[in-house]
Amino acid sequence: MRTRHPDPAELAAPDARTARLATQVRHLEARLSEVLGDQVWHESGIGGPDDIEQLKARIITLEQQAIDLELKIQDRDDDLAAARAANRELMAQLNRAHE
Repeated sequence: MRTRHPDPAELAAPDARTARLATQVRHLEARLSEVLGDQVWHESGIGGPDDIEQLKARIITLEQQAIDLELKIQDRDDDLAAARAANRELMAQLNRAHE
């Protein structure tokens, strides 16, 4: 009886997902810290003029969109890498079967 070896894609997928989620958590923590800091700054009465605050808010929104897009790209790259690994494994199995 042959022992089934885990598919490399199966092994890589959870690690890649964990790394992506850890990155996203770090970004969200930084964003939360920034928003809370801005809120305290504004409520203290020493915040900048509203137009500067609007620009800062727009920058934050755009930065978050950039982060989201980077995470999507990373997800797709990870999916592609997992598919390639699975393809290599399947090709190796086919080659072994024809030997």
